Formats: sequence, C-alpha cells, structure tokens
Amino acid sequence: MNKPVILSEDTLVAPIVVDAPQPAPVQGGPAFRIIAAISVSHLLNDLMQSLIQSIYPILKVNYALDFTQIGLITLAFMFTSSLLQPFVGAYTDKHPKPFSLATGMGFTLVGLVLLGFAHHYWTILCAAALVGTGSAIFHPEASRIARMASGGRFGMAQSTFQVGGNFGTAVGPLLAAAIIVPLGQPSIALFSVFAAAAIAILVYVGRWYRPRVGQRKTAMAVAGNDRSSARTIVALVVLMVLLFSKTFYTASIGSYYTFFLIQKFGVTTQAAQFYLFLFLAASAVGVFFGGPLGDRFGRKYVIWFSILGALPFTLMLPHANLFWSAVLSVLIGFIISSAMPAVIVYAQELMPHRLGMISGLFYGMGFGFGGIGAAVLGQVADWKGIEFVYQVCAFLPAIGLLAVFLPQIKRHRL
Repeated sequence: MNKPVILSEDTLVAPIVVDAPQPAPVQGGPAFRIIAAISVSHLLNDLMQSLIQSIYPILKVNYALDFTQIGLITLAFMFTSSLLQPFVGAYTDKHPKPFSLATGMGFTLVGLVLLGFAHHYWTILCAAALVGTGSAIFHPEASRIARMASGGRFGMAQSTFQVGGNFGTAVGPLLAAAIIVPLGQPSIALFSVFAAAAIAILVYVGRWYRPRVGQRKTAMAVAGNDRSSARTIVALVVLMVLLFSKTFYTASIGSYYTFFLIQKFGVTTQAAQFYLFLFLAASAVGVFFGGPLGDRFGRKYVIWFSILGALPFTLMLPHANLFWSAVLSVLIGFIISSAMPAVIVYAQELMPHRLGMISGLFYGMGFGFGGIGAAVLGQVADWKGIEFVYQVCAFLPAIGLLAVFLPQIKRHRL
C-alpha cells in the first residue's frame, strides 16, 4: 500500500545533487591535425603582421619618415599586442571562447585593408595597432590549444605552433619584395585574402576545442602548484629578463637590418629583404628544434644555450663583410630563436593552472620588449648611426648567464 510522502520545507528548498557528466578522456597521442591547423594559422597571422616591417623602406620614402617614426610604427603594433595579451589570456582562463581566434583574425583583416589605403602617418599607426590587437587575441588561446593537442609532448607542439609563425615572418619580406615593392602600398590590401583563409581554419579549430572546454576546466581544477611562490616569482623574473635580451636583439634585426645592409654595403632594398629572409628562415628552423630538444634534454639547458650561445656571433656581426654577415645572421637566428618554445613551456609548467595568462604574458612581453626596443634603437640610430646600434646590441646575449638561476621543475601533464 502506498503511503503519502511528507516533505519538510527544508527538503523542498535543498539542492538536488547529481553526478556530473564525465569529460571526454584525454587523447593518448598528439592531435596532429589540430597542431598543424594552429601552426598554419600562425603562419598566416605572422606573415601578415610581418608585412608592416617589410614595407618600412617604402613608407620611409613615401612619407619622409625618420628612424624614430619608423620605430613608433613598430611600437604601435607591439604595444597593443603586449598590453592586451595577458588580459586576453587571463579572461579566457576563466571564460573559454572557442571562436575568439577567428574573431581576432578579423581585426588583422581590417588592419591590413586600412594599411593598404592609408594616406597619413596617423592612419598607418592605427592600422598597425589593429593588426597588433588581432595578434593579442590570437596568441594566448592558440598556445593553449597547441598544449591541449600535444598529447604530453609539450615542447614539440609548442615548436610546431611557433615555427609556423616564424616561417610566416620569414616569407613576409619575400612577398613584400615580390608584390608590394613593384605594385606599391595599396597592394597590401590583397593580403587580406590570407586573413580570410586563417579565419576559416580557426573556425575548424574552434569546433574541435568547444567540446573540450569542460575537460580543460577539470584539468585546471586539479592542477596544483608544488613550488613555493618565491621560487616561482624568481624563475618568472629571470625568464622575463632573458626574453628581454632575446627580443631586444631580434628587434634590432627585424626593424633595422635592411637599413644596416643598405647603408654599409650599398645593396638594393630587394636584396636586403632577401638577407633578412635568411635570418628569419634560420630563426624558424631554430624554433622547430628548440621545443623537442627541451623535451629531450630539459628546457633550462636549451634556454641557457640558445641565448648565451649566440654571443660570439653577435659580437662578430658588426665587423663582418656582406658574405659573413649573411652567415653570422643565419647562425644567430638559429641559436637565439630556439629559446622561445622552451621559455613558453617552462613558464607554463611554473603555472599550469594559468596557461592562458602566462602564455599571453610572455607573448605579450615579447611583443612589448620588441616594440620598445624598436623605438629606442630607432632613436639611437638617428643619434649615433645604424652601425652603432649593432655594436651595442651585440652584448645583449650575455644576459643569458642569468639562466643559472632557473630551478629544475617537475613537469605537469595537462
């Protein structure tokens, strides 16, 4: 016989507890299609943003700019990237946005079109800032997705992701020499086609990422930090200083190497773009090997070698002839760029529960240091000459000695 069930008022308002649905199991191996898609989109992103620096000689002539104004264009691009990236990463740590990458690429598209049809210096600065905003939205979440798709091979995934960006940066000057130099500034808008292609790729990545958002939150909840806060802060500060030395030097190459070659050796703008391509291509190869070597031998040792190991070659570069300048730039690019994947993954392992914030912070600082370096070195070049810039910057890799203060850390598998 059924008996009536009497519920008290407390029972009626009490929450009902049910078992939460289990997230999908973590994939055993790397998701190579996603890593490849992120790498290709990074290639397209950095190809488009490298066009800004590639057309500096054209802008300098068309608008009668000095080196300080050239540096401010770089600062406008890199300042927005530097300022926004940590905030974007911190926000997406708490509020994942699977399709934010495609949205960010839309800013880059608008910036390229504006740059192509700009007729005033301030419009050029706004266009550069828009492209920087696109990069700020792209990098933190893309770096997180590369780690999620790594299957535990964090260095390999980070290197593959970053090498796409490096190759894009290397190809940008060649396309600028082949298309923009003969056709003029309006042809920059043609490269918005690459932005549209990148948006399509990133929509595909967003669809892969969306069902894994719950899994990511669970992993973050259980990720502990077994290192003292003091040691973590010291390690992060050392990484920031090392990143400063790397990006400040590479800013001297990216912004002013073509002017250095034109002034010292009398080469044409297109020839100077080719020599810049050699440096950037070598940098891409260095990035590709830096991550796996960090997986194999430890990231601390890769960071140490990649920054300090470039010192003998940077000291020789200001005194070399054209042939040896090309050889030395290749060696410098390969060695010094192998640090970046190791730095990013090392920082992520210091704070595995804040992947977006830490990725955005270090990518942002990379852009910020580069932008400040470009502006400062532009003023130095106006004051003392372009060759003096490379004589001073040659000593920056000596800061790599600080890597001795980096602790050995236990790796987290997220």
